[in-house]
Amino acid sequence: QLQLVESGGGLVQPGGSLRLSCAVSGGTSDSYAIGWFRQAPGKEREGVSCITSSGETNYMQSVRGRFTISRDNAKNTVYLQMNGVTLEDTGVYYCGARVWGCSWYRVQYPYWGQGTQVTVSS
Repeated sequence: QLQLVESGGGLVQPGGSLRLSCAVSGGTSDSYAIGWFRQAPGKEREGVSCITSSGETNYMQSVRGRFTISRDNAKNTVYLQMNGVTLEDTGVYYCGARVWGCSWYRVQYPYWGQGTQVTVSS
């Protein structure tokens, strides 16, 4: 029912910036949270940031102060502004949706996008 499509990934140098977008469609309400997860080569998918249906935000420790999550309900889009990226930020970034509140567990998100690749390299 709910569809999510990520965009905005690409190749960026350390210290650079990217803005990822998660376009949401097919829902009948805004009563869902959107989380950003990433998966680096050879590693498990980890939660990066999340925004609740009411606009409250959460960040993993290593991105706090560098990344900013926001949502534009008029455009049905959630953004992840990535500033001061490091090599450890490399990975495929996915957005997921679940009802109401945020979660750090990917199994609690029933809806996912296809992912967008972020490569941080000098």
